[in-house]
Amino acid sequence: MYQNAHETYLEGRIASADPLELVGLLYQGASGAVRDARRHLSESDITARSRAISKAYDILTELTVSLDHASGGELSRRLEQMYDYMQRRLLEANFQQADGPLAEVLALLATLGEAWDELRLRAAEKPAAAPPQSGYWNPGMAPESALESAHARSF
Repeated sequence: MYQNAHETYLEGRIASADPLELVGLLYQGASGAVRDARRHLSESDITARSRAISKAYDILTELTVSLDHASGGELSRRLEQMYDYMQRRLLEANFQQADGPLAEVLALLATLGEAWDELRLRAAEKPAAAPPQSGYWNPGMAPESALESAHARSF
């Protein structure tokens, strides 16, 4: 029963979320899956661990395909490299049945999630700005604008 109520709540939250919030939800989902994988690893539950790692991997794939390289420029390419690195570490954790790579991915996701939360707070504080005319990120662009444009295609 609790699972159904939680899923209904989550579905409603996703349906009403803006693109910035959706990316934040994906970071939260990936972090939760990695925490689950670590717990299942400590319990020696191979099937559940593999399932949790696969979920985190799939979320990182979704984050990767949501990147807009035309608008996000170098930042979107760096995020793509980071997501790829985390996916490789997840695979290593699964094959080696090791906690170290999972702990590393969890720390990286926490850092990205905190940065994304800060971006959302800053975006909420100021009025919506017009998108850059060139469509490409430039080094003079404010960090929050750069992050937002990196995931501009998001959902």
